[in-house]
Amino acid sequence: MIDPAIFKFFEDQKGAWLAENAKKMEGEELAQKKEECDAIFDTTAWLTANAPKARSRAMTTHPSKFSHPDTGVGKTNIKRETYVTPVIFAGEMKTDGLLKTGNVAGCDIDSVGDAGALKIESFLKTKLSSDGRLLVDHLLDESKAANELYEYSKLDREWLKSNLLAGVSKATADTTITNSRIKQVYFPVEDNYHQLSILTNSGLLFELRKRLDEMRFGAEAKAKRELKKKGEYSEQGYREIYGLTTIGYGGSKSLNISALNNQYNGKAYLLACVPPSLTIRDVRFPKHNFFTESLNYRQFKDLFENLHKVMKIELGGNISRQKLLTARDNCIESLVLKIMDAVYLMRQASTEQYRESSSLAAAQVAWLCADKADERENSDLWLEDIIHDCTRWLNNAYAKLLGEKQILLGNQEFLEIKKLIEKWVADNREFLR
Repeated sequence: MIDPAIFKFFEDQKGAWLAENAKKMEGEELAQKKEECDAIFDTTAWLTANAPKARSRAMTTHPSKFSHPDTGVGKTNIKRETYVTPVIFAGEMKTDGLLKTGNVAGCDIDSVGDAGALKIESFLKTKLSSDGRLLVDHLLDESKAANELYEYSKLDREWLKSNLLAGVSKATADTTITNSRIKQVYFPVEDNYHQLSILTNSGLLFELRKRLDEMRFGAEAKAKRELKKKGEYSEQGYREIYGLTTIGYGGSKSLNISALNNQYNGKAYLLACVPPSLTIRDVRFPKHNFFTESLNYRQFKDLFENLHKVMKIELGGNISRQKLLTARDNCIESLVLKIMDAVYLMRQASTEQYRESSSLAAAQVAWLCADKADERENSDLWLEDIIHDCTRWLNNAYAKLLGEKQILLGNQEFLEIKKLIEKWVADNREFLR
């Protein structure tokens, strides 16, 4: 007795044939059509008529038509020298995290060739009830189910076997033929190159589409979307894939490409493969030294020029000494406050950009990091280093900007500026904090 799945295949074929050819028939007319249907789909008669058609198709996992539609396995391809040997490659399952042939379970095997032979191909792809494997796999293994089919068909075993497996034998031929229409690449292998014809694993391609369709349009996803629309609670959410692109194969004649392509109406999905969208950092937190990495002395040019103008005024003129000192102090204070503007920006950036591995000095870490507010408030240990570094940067920046015009600042001027900043900190606790 043949496998129940094979019996169901013939019953389904009968039902489809009657639905098309016996519409609105009744009585004796319908009975005659049923007799005709039984004769057509008698196992022996149907296999006698359809088994040879399997020779006009070829099963393949990597159809060449996805690379170039003019290639194929038909007589016309042989005549036009566009024949490409069909490939069947299942791959090997490896837990290496790669999306490749063999690593995805459930991929269907595809086929190419004469569209008139699709019925016999559907027969060969029937999943048997005994183990869920395809009939064609049982035929290749010469299993018990295959032997039962040969006996039940009442046909010559070798004739039936050679016809049914003709589409598979093309892929196992000793000679492999490719074609220039399939774009070829030189692929580096050790110290040499291999010339490869690039083929698409259509089973993998449409398994991706099937899973994405289920994820996006399946009953479970629809139910959860409806809950979201109504604002109702759900213990589990749903997944979404953004940036999908639909690619078409074969235009209006999707069957010209392959059976699987026709099954999915010639449409497959391409996942977005673009660089990540990165937020441009207008502020970069320093890694080594705030004063050399985060302060551009050219942005302080106007303030330093004002300071230089004040320092050039000679004592004993119309402007009193006290007014000159006050003007000088105001210029230096403006410079320090502008430095603090940069410090506040660094504190905002520190929450995302600061790393413990940074080689910033401890005093600068305390000064620049937002999460060090308590340390800045409760301790003054960091202040001395910051005041010293700030004074040194002011002296160096002034010298670089003014060049030959500068008034040379020695140790005495350095100490005066430093004491001035220390006085501001003493008078106003929030200064530099």
